[in-house]
Amino acid sequence: MSANAVALVVAAGSGERLGAGGPKAFAALAGRPMLEWSIDALRGVAAIEQIVVALPEGFEAPQGTVGVIGGATRSQSVLNALAAATPGAGVVVVHDAARPLVSAALIEDCITALDQDGSWDAAIAAAPVKDTIKRSSDGIGVVETPPRSELWAVQTPQVFRREALEQALASPEHELAAASDDAMLVEATGGRVRLVLCESENFKVTTQADLTLAAQLLAQPAAAGGSNV
Repeated sequence: MSANAVALVVAAGSGERLGAGGPKAFAALAGRPMLEWSIDALRGVAAIEQIVVALPEGFEAPQGTVGVIGGATRSQSVLNALAAATPGAGVVVVHDAARPLVSAALIEDCITALDQDGSWDAAIAAAPVKDTIKRSSDGIGVVETPPRSELWAVQTPQVFRREALEQALASPEHELAAASDDAMLVEATGGRVRLVLCESENFKVTTQADLTLAAQLLAQPAAAGGSNV
């Protein structure tokens, strides 16, 4: 497994859809702020030497991590966090705090996948799409039905070669604002992105129903005591 990796945690979201009365990353989940579950998993990865957290203004980073103020967009938050990361780290792990069920094993799988072949610029966690997907340009009429076998639901962590991520984050501001993940930016700059199969629960907490389900899963005996590490 590669050494000299740094992890960037995106935790600056407002959490309006969650309705938690504050930033999503600090919503209570199984007795702890949601953010801390992801931090625990990252700490369980030997290759990660530093964790930088992009935060809402006025909030402090967990002990042992570096905190920076997040930006107005997701990409700006990643850019701010990367600027605070140790310059010696050649591998960058980006993870959303809204995915608290991430495991250390999945993070390690992504880092290992990037290492296995020097031709890849990124390795990202993903799962095959289970539902048939329709594409619509207006939200009414169906334009096409892409083959389900070719579709993957993208998650985090996403692991990058640092130079590839830096090049991607140097894209024009309008492209940064439109990007829903960092791998999309790497693809747009000609980078090669590899999929890493995620077979366990790693969903994004967006609603109260998601938060309830995450709490139930973390409360199971196998998850007690931070077994996502």
